[in-house]
Amino acid sequence: MNRAELKVLVVDDDPDMLLGCEQALQLDGCATLGATSVDKALKLLRGGLPGVIVSDIRLPDRDGLSLLAEVQAIDPDLPVVLITGHGDVALAVQVMKSGAYDFVEKPFAPEYLVDVVRRGLEKRVLTLEVRALRHQLRNQSRLEERIIGHSAAIDRLRRLIAEVADTQAPVMIHGETGTGKELVAHCLHEASGRRGRFVAVNCGGLPESLVESELFGHEAGAFTGASKRRIGRIEYANGGTLFLDEIDSMPLSVQVRLLRVLQERSLERLGSNVAIPVDCRIVAATKEDLVQMAEAGRFRADLYYRLDVVTLTLPPLRERREDVRLLFEHFLQASCVTHGRPPPAIHPAKLQQLTAHPWPGNVRELRNVADRFALGIETAFPPFATAGAAPPSLPEAVDAFERAMIADALRRHGMNLSQTAVALRIPKTTLHDKMRKHGLGGE
Repeated sequence: MNRAELKVLVVDDDPDMLLGCEQALQLDGCATLGATSVDKALKLLRGGLPGVIVSDIRLPDRDGLSLLAEVQAIDPDLPVVLITGHGDVALAVQVMKSGAYDFVEKPFAPEYLVDVVRRGLEKRVLTLEVRALRHQLRNQSRLEERIIGHSAAIDRLRRLIAEVADTQAPVMIHGETGTGKELVAHCLHEASGRRGRFVAVNCGGLPESLVESELFGHEAGAFTGASKRRIGRIEYANGGTLFLDEIDSMPLSVQVRLLRVLQERSLERLGSNVAIPVDCRIVAATKEDLVQMAEAGRFRADLYYRLDVVTLTLPPLRERREDVRLLFEHFLQASCVTHGRPPPAIHPAKLQQLTAHPWPGNVRELRNVADRFALGIETAFPPFATAGAAPPSLPEAVDAFERAMIADALRRHGMNLSQTAVALRIPKTTLHDKMRKHGLGGE
């Protein structure tokens, strides 16, 4: 962010003084807003905080100190510059003690006001940058707690979530069944700072006859059985996030209406002609190739391109086997707490078996295995002969185990190749070759 992106709110009941201050600031490249009273200024503040506020103390409805108090209740770091009368030293001292950024004494040269405001804007830019960095660090810490794993693919996923979470951009999540698409959607919402609800809709789990009513709502009498008004999921998510899971299952007729909502930022309930403004962030998820579906006429291409602004691809568990052990231990601990059972010991051979498994059910399947193991079920570790999925060959299983073992050693030694090579008892050159083979460290 730079100061050119921030506006300056000027408050003065003298039209000539107001115009003169605004013109001086505009000539310096500042965008300005003008108000002639405290109440009008507060109305402008509801539309978004400016970079700096410049206000005369003597105003018709309430004085500038009252405005200062209102602003500090909203954001104590927002610079407020107050204009005082000539020779009013006591008032100037009171202004600074009350928390004003600075004061300008009448009469003043336009250049002096511009210099004070310029410094205020620079301070505001630094304040906002520090806030953004702190917010990003908090989000990153939460993401590491929620999205577990040390693989390069998961690291990239967490970084991308942190980068786009606080934007308005729609997000499309691609991933196989059980990879954690709804978890990622929840993380996007939590990191966004949006105060509204997180509303999840499984498009594949709704009867086609009810989809429109569920999403858009309806008025009483809109159709047979509609005895009273219903608020739809989109309206319910106003101010928050709407998660559309299995969006590939959404009927084409409903896709047309959803596209209109995205374009107009408003909706009409069934049986009504009144447009209702809505502000919800759309996050959609699918395991299908929507481009192919669009080419086949089974999904609207215009809706796809409207939704696919940011794409998050969730890797299947078989492509991040180095995370299997960490995930299993996390799920096992959580399951033991839930069921009130002591953590059972696990033989290293069982962990190798977990790493070698292809995991067609992904993280969801792994969680179920951890639950069964916590409960002491003898078949917790079946032979993993999943119907329709051939077990891995010996070379595949060996490669998977080798990759996971190297990745775990690299993590434990902070990516230090010399220490990792010593721990694995292999030459450093061999380690480097195997890292390149398995795509570790260079991703």
